[in-house]
Amino acid sequence: MPLIVKDYTWTQTETTVYISIPLKAVKTANVDVLCTDEYLKVSFPPYLFEAFFFQPIEDDKSVAKIGNGAAVFTLPKKESGLWEHLCRSIDKDKQRENREEAVLKTQEKSAEKSKAKATRTQQEKKYTLETMMKLEEEERASIQRMKDEECARATVELEAWKEKQRKMVEEEEARRRMQGTTTHNDKHVHQLKKPTEAHVFPSGEVSCRRELGRAASTAPREAGCIKISFTPRVFPTALRESRVPEEQEWLRKQVEARRAANADLAQLEDLKEEERNPDWLKDKGDAFFRLGNYQAAVNAYDLAIKLNRHIPALFSNRAACHLKMRNLHKAIEDSSRAMELLTPAVADNAAARLKAHVRRGTAFCELELYVEGLQDYQAALQIDPHNQALRADANKIREVVQGTTPSS
Repeated sequence: MPLIVKDYTWTQTETTVYISIPLKAVKTANVDVLCTDEYLKVSFPPYLFEAFFFQPIEDDKSVAKIGNGAAVFTLPKKESGLWEHLCRSIDKDKQRENREEAVLKTQEKSAEKSKAKATRTQQEKKYTLETMMKLEEEERASIQRMKDEECARATVELEAWKEKQRKMVEEEEARRRMQGTTTHNDKHVHQLKKPTEAHVFPSGEVSCRRELGRAASTAPREAGCIKISFTPRVFPTALRESRVPEEQEWLRKQVEARRAANADLAQLEDLKEEERNPDWLKDKGDAFFRLGNYQAAVNAYDLAIKLNRHIPALFSNRAACHLKMRNLHKAIEDSSRAMELLTPAVADNAAARLKAHVRRGTAFCELELYVEGLQDYQAALQIDPHNQALRADANKIREVVQGTTPSS
């Protein structure tokens, strides 16, 4: 049986009742309060306080302060006036009925609060979802606007390029026509000069004037062929260290790569005229890369590679795009393919080989394959041993491999 608290105090005004209940050294966390408009229960085992109010109160506006060894309640009255007693006298059955009614009211209020909280939560989720959808719609609209602007810019550039090509063709045709007309007029004038000399003067004077004309004027230039000889390519390297065969092999591969650009066009007849030029597509991919539109750059390089799979710059540049988009395995594949095409190793392709090694080494390090990444950086340093930034990166990777620096 709980111990009933009887040493409480209460005071009142016309509108408010104040109750102070000593907690008897019980912790605040162990105090349980149940309050309705006609009933108040404060339970802090093994003690119990109950009050069946003399008149109803405003339980929604009531305030409880629990602490400093006491529980103080401020209870506004529903009707103004002074009470004769704090509690009214009722029998045990009525008390039990009031207790059950208070429990039911408390449960109903708790259910209403839970329902209101769930409704508020649902409204907040709905608002959040609508806000996110609105932001996503604005983002999609912004992306579409950027795409449209880029498409319009590309179309303008394409039309300008076509117009430039057309003007070049027209100028070339006009120049050829002018050269043909000049040659024809020179021949016609030369044919008309010969009969006029014998027509004006007698035979003796004609002979004399012919001699004077030959002495005073230069004879017409005879037609012939001019032989042109080109200076042979000279390699500054000493003969014992010469890489002439490798240089010639590299030049031969470059020529074959350019010729291969036209071999695959029969399979891509649905492409536009400008889209069949790998160099034009490479320039577009480079422009997209500079703008940060890496997926568009990859699409341009993909189409260029379909047209010609023998240009190493296409694979190397696509590897750079995959690095930006964190497609690390694809970056390794493209860098490896670029290095296969960049053979034999000569001075002309040294810069391209350095980029391919650095890009593949970076992808290896991002995959935490530091040994393979260090090998690529060391190969790049052999190409450019004076590159201090490259040497610093290689030293950092070497420290990670040796265990002196944690990987980042």
